[in-house]
Amino acid sequence: MKPASKIDRMPGAFPSMWRALLRAREAEPLLLTVSFSLALLAALPDALLALWLSLLAQGILAGRRGEALAAAVGLGVSAAATWFLRVVSDRTQRRFRERLTISLEAHVAKLQASAAGIEHHERQEYVDRLAMLRNQVFVLDHMYFSLFTTCGWLLRLAVTLALLVSIHPALALLAVFALPTVFTSTWRPEVERKADERGAWANRLARHLFDLATTASPGKEVRVTCIGPSLVVQRRSAWQYWYGPVAAARRGSAGWQTLSWAIFAVAYVAAVVFVSSVMKASPGSVLLMLAAGARLSMYIGAAIGEIGFLRGFWLDGARRLAWLEDYVESLRSGADASAPEAIERGIEFEHVTFAYPGTERVVLEDVNLCLKPGSVVAIVGENGAGKTTLVKLLCRLYRPSVGRILVDGVDLARIAPEDWRARLAGAFQDFFRFEFSALNSVGVGDLPRHEDEPAVAGAVSDAGADDVVKHLAEGLQTQLGPTWPGGVEISFGQWQKLALARGFMREQPLLMILDEPTAALDAETEHALFERFAAAARQRASDGRVTILVSHRFSTVRMADFIVVLDGARVVEAGSHEELMAKAGKYAELYGIQAAAYR
Repeated sequence: MKPASKIDRMPGAFPSMWRALLRAREAEPLLLTVSFSLALLAALPDALLALWLSLLAQGILAGRRGEALAAAVGLGVSAAATWFLRVVSDRTQRRFRERLTISLEAHVAKLQASAAGIEHHERQEYVDRLAMLRNQVFVLDHMYFSLFTTCGWLLRLAVTLALLVSIHPALALLAVFALPTVFTSTWRPEVERKADERGAWANRLARHLFDLATTASPGKEVRVTCIGPSLVVQRRSAWQYWYGPVAAARRGSAGWQTLSWAIFAVAYVAAVVFVSSVMKASPGSVLLMLAAGARLSMYIGAAIGEIGFLRGFWLDGARRLAWLEDYVESLRSGADASAPEAIERGIEFEHVTFAYPGTERVVLEDVNLCLKPGSVVAIVGENGAGKTTLVKLLCRLYRPSVGRILVDGVDLARIAPEDWRARLAGAFQDFFRFEFSALNSVGVGDLPRHEDEPAVAGAVSDAGADDVVKHLAEGLQTQLGPTWPGGVEISFGQWQKLALARGFMREQPLLMILDEPTAALDAETEHALFERFAAAARQRASDGRVTILVSHRFSTVRMADFIVVLDGARVVEAGSHEELMAKAGKYAELYGIQAAAYR
């Protein structure tokens, strides 16, 4: 296993928190300032209630009516101000949170969707991090509320300690005895979080098994194979595997927190005895001690609860968000070049070796290739030979572990990912079903023209998908997906044709990739489709477009100008169909096996 890189590590706690605050200020500067100010303002009259109670009692006992009246007015004003400011503060913060939620969710979605690579979708530890972040993003807005509230409680706490110190300086020691509660409350969420993250994969498995048992897609096979009861048992087992350590961590941390509160309780009782019996303070001071001391306990509990929430959720969520930002930025580093307008010299692989991050198994080893401009290139090989991985490297979804890919002599790693992808087009075997209207499901292949009906119709025709659209009740305006109003279900093969049409939307791509996009079609239909497409590609060779074709069907592959044969992570042969057949090597062997099967 390779040593962890810098991006594998989570960012520091306080820098992450600061970045999260800057994100909130950038999204809602005015509401952030107003919400924070109101949270502090609401704390002051609440913290002064103990003082007014003390002065009221002292004025009544001493027979000073003016003092008692002033204290009563102060008490009433403080109580009313506390209620009023709390209501205004809560409503302002609720609006701030609602608006911030939209901004944060959009930010996280954009980061993941715009990342130059897809490692975060495939690497287990990254997937676990992002699964927890997706859960946390829905409460990140509450975390700002919690931060404001924490500051309010800390202000109350400071005022209350000042009132207690005014009775006797020794009462400041109550803050010292409260430190164990602060420590355990900040330590406890970290212990529970680590236990949660260690079992995150089991929690994801439990959810996956639940989806298998309750959703429509796997419904047929679940019933035919009768694995429903087994899924329930496996889900329970996975959930217990995750929950057992989490529950144990919670019990252990709760014990220490209980002990810390017991220490503070003993100190508080001793303080009451000290003021009332040892100091023999005035009734007003004793009442101030009782009222302020009781509120001190409440404020410490509330502040610690919010700090624990911040420590366990907000700070953790902020660190994950900061990590995602750093990860996405790291994939853009060094990308200071633009994609060429046309490919003139070709695309070259120079000693490219690749192993997926987090593994040591080499998927491609010492690959050297030159893909000439204007050519149609076929990539063949048995399953697991590295065909799709080579395509992923060309799409800049990953960077080579060793070596480099050059586009007209420029390292592909230096070309801005967004710029390069804007010049790519294609279709893949593992396509996604965009449940939009048929028009938009195809049109998103070229976003600026996603509602251009003539352009979409042209792509549909190029992909041989006219028969699909013809059978839709409202043509291209038909909603796809039976779970939507007016939506219809179509077959897998029809979905695949629409995905292929989506790949044909861009008019002048530099690189066209067709990674087994017609696996659901019969061999004759596929051959006719690619024969037509290869002919069109050669007619437009002036822009240097390189077309990559991945297919298991050699009747289709043979029409390519250049055929690359992968075996055991290496390029074992390359050349035209005639050249490779003359060599009587791996390609000729595979071609012969498939040709014999069709006789």
